[in-house]
Amino acid sequence: SRHDSFWFYFASHPVGNMPSLSVPPPKCLQKPLVVPHHHMFGPGPSNVPPRILEAGANPVIGHMHPEIFEIMSDIKSGIQYMFQTQNKMTLAVSGTGHTAMECAIFNTVEPGDSVLAAVNGIWGERAAEMAERIGAKVNTIVAPPGGYLTNTDIEKALSKHRPALFFLAHGESSTGVLHPLDGIGQLCHKYNCLFLVDSVASIGGTPLYMDQQEIDILYTGSQKVLNAPPGTAPISFSERACQKVFNRRTKPVSFFLDLNWLANYWGCDDKPTRVYHHTGPVTAFYSLRESLAVLAEEGLENSWERHETVAEYFHAGLESMGLKLFVKEKQARLPTVTTIVAPYGYDWKEIMSYIMKTHNLEISGGLGPSVGLVLRVGLMGCNSSKANVDMVLAALRDALKHCHRSKV
Repeated sequence: SRHDSFWFYFASHPVGNMPSLSVPPPKCLQKPLVVPHHHMFGPGPSNVPPRILEAGANPVIGHMHPEIFEIMSDIKSGIQYMFQTQNKMTLAVSGTGHTAMECAIFNTVEPGDSVLAAVNGIWGERAAEMAERIGAKVNTIVAPPGGYLTNTDIEKALSKHRPALFFLAHGESSTGVLHPLDGIGQLCHKYNCLFLVDSVASIGGTPLYMDQQEIDILYTGSQKVLNAPPGTAPISFSERACQKVFNRRTKPVSFFLDLNWLANYWGCDDKPTRVYHHTGPVTAFYSLRESLAVLAEEGLENSWERHETVAEYFHAGLESMGLKLFVKEKQARLPTVTTIVAPYGYDWKEIMSYIMKTHNLEISGGLGPSVGLVLRVGLMGCNSSKANVDMVLAALRDALKHCHRSKV
């Protein structure tokens, strides 16, 4: 082709003394970008509605311009509403949920500190590993698969290990468990321990009150109930958490996630000027602001109720098909991510790929401790509707009819 002959000419005629390029322009980039539309009914990311996609397509402005600071201020107010907190130290980390997880742990934990992680799925395992990597003494309390820990279990472990920080996943998306929160914050404070909660899969889909439930650090991701693209992670620190963070003996291990810098960039430290720390993902901020506006318009309590109603409708539909739910106790079921016991005699991978191929619909297998045991269906934010439940039930019915079932 003409393009290739141009390339050959320039490659074989180096300019001046410059060496010739050894890597040609990739052929794949000469084709236009093609992204299919799927029904994103896995545990995340969820579908992004047009209104939020359009917000993200606004012009790029500088990450230190007054206009972006105003947008960041709106985001802070939206997070305070979503978390039900008045914490001044409220912001969004540039990155996905893992970034917020590390931000929480790296800022509050110093080498030698004792950390206790509740493990009721993969997220407790991840938190324990992050704390271990920075030299903390880590202990875990493990819940049975599909179950949760009682406050008595938690108090025993707090009394025994005397941790500086206790981690708990509120919505454990790998097992589909909604962990009760009431009373745990008070127990932590009785033992002079900070309470860190992961609400990535739960926030906006089920009741949570950061201040009333005495949660010290709470974080989530943008790509679940909020229906924004992945890449920003709301987080908030209580006054008690800030006391620990700002009276450290050592600097946090990460410069990028250092709360001293982030607090200034987000205008949380009352300093008159903001200093450059990193280039904030401005277009991701637009999407996040819009997603918080959508949640505020619907109202938190309405969103909680809608997710609850749709989940109950879905669970009843699954049981009427003869499928079993992995989480036995009704009140311990996460309304946003449902775990279905992998149907006996079927290959769960075949069910997933059949549903994607035939119905253009994404559901997922297990993760971490639930691999091979469950199918996971996420109905979050705009995806949480009875019409979508009907679509998933029809797809599952079809898959069970057409996928190979072993007689053994």
